[in-house]
Amino acid sequence: EVQVVESGGGSVQAGGSLRLSCEISGYTRRRYCMGWFRRAQGKGREEVAYISMDGSTRYPDFVEGRFTIDRDDAKNILYLQMNNLKPEDTAMYYCAGDPCPPPSRMWEYNYVGKGTQVTVSS
Repeated sequence: EVQVVESGGGSVQAGGSLRLSCEISGYTRRRYCMGWFRRAQGKGREEVAYISMDGSTRYPDFVEGRFTIDRDDAKNILYLQMNNLKPEDTAMYYCAGDPCPPPSRMWEYNYVGKGTQVTVSS
């Protein structure tokens, strides 16, 4: 059974940083695509970072160079470094993974965690 567990969320002030981690267990295939998406209260889901099996990355415009996604395939851990956080970044952050090529929408990936809350105060 594959398990996806996020950690690293918390409360920070605007301008602060957080590093989210996502540990995937029970998944023996390394060649998979992964990413992070978020959902703020009362809003829709939106992708924040994507990394393919070859390490290429993709970010939406609103990230503006503040977030960095990275992966450690030896440990099956995905990271999201978030710097210069803004109040509008407040949301539940989810980790997702799927064999490449993945579905077009990250929240439709086969493996999605339960999320970790990020709260940014002004």
